[in-house]
Amino acid sequence: MPEHHLNPDMHLDYKEFVRYNRHVMTNGIGEEGQLAIKSSHVLIIGLGGLGCPASQYLTASGVGTITLIDHDIIESSNLQRQVLFTEQDIGEQKVDIAQLRLQRLNPLIKVNGITKSILNINLSELLNDVDVVLDCTDNATTRHFINATCVKNKVKLVSASAIQSQGQLISFDFASPDSPCYQCVFPSADNQDLNCSTSGVFSPVLGVLGSLQATEALRLILGKTNNLNTLSLFDAWGMAFKRFKVTKDPKCICCH
Repeated sequence: MPEHHLNPDMHLDYKEFVRYNRHVMTNGIGEEGQLAIKSSHVLIIGLGGLGCPASQYLTASGVGTITLIDHDIIESSNLQRQVLFTEQDIGEQKVDIAQLRLQRLNPLIKVNGITKSILNINLSELLNDVDVVLDCTDNATTRHFINATCVKNKVKLVSASAIQSQGQLISFDFASPDSPCYQCVFPSADNQDLNCSTSGVFSPVLGVLGSLQATEALRLILGKTNNLNTLSLFDAWGMAFKRFKVTKDPKCICCH
């Protein structure tokens, strides 16, 4: 069950019990699991095609605190895949609109917003009270930076990406000394220009991967760790998944 040390006197109030009743009824969650979700803090970095669906499902699921980080504004070309935004939002900060929409979706939780580049904040300090980080960014340099910071602070990381008709997902728990890291699997930040903007993407693939990120984050909050260190690849045209276990690279300069 969840790693959180819950107060034995904690319980869902009537409004929460009604709202999350389908979770409470679900094997593997129950009221104890929902309380763990309520007590958790998830950091979502990037509010593009991955961050939009991931944030919506985590909000609806009752994650107690969600912090959003993105420095971009909404553009017309975003609307093909970034499902939190509308035509009327063009020119607005992504974080501001997302924070407003998510808070309206679930007023029982707290949604924080940071409209800065991840490279221009003290990420280590922010991670002090974060349970899981979702890397929803779209370039390799940023992914490597987030990975290294999570390794340093021993925080769980769920990373995903998508391009063309394919996507990938992997998660790590850096509290484990045997955990590999993102750099073990992808040692180079080369090809950082390969992203949705430069290569295109089939929009529902981002919905699939973003939803899987939310699923994996909730699973980790609930203490379900059997998918750690597993690279999952999704191919939309073949409608197929492939999964590969990964191990720590003894030569990795990031996690050794």
